[in-house]
Amino acid sequence: MNDVITIDTSGLSCPQPVIELKKVLDKTPSGRVEVLVDTATSRNNVARFAGDKGWKTTLEERDGGYKVILEK
Repeated sequence: MNDVITIDTSGLSCPQPVIELKKVLDKTPSGRVEVLVDTATSRNNVARFAGDKGWKTTLEERDGGYKVILEK
């Protein structure tokens, strides 16, 4: 499966970005998921949660926030 799932959590406060990510990861055993966040706290929490679930994470800065790229 080469599809990329993008979750835009911009404007949401923690822990909502992690909750939204959990909903997607519960249905996605592998692939590529990109999470858009707008704070460093959300970026760190999303990356930590994904790492704990065995996903490889890559962080990118973007205008107005960050992109957390998850691959498994």
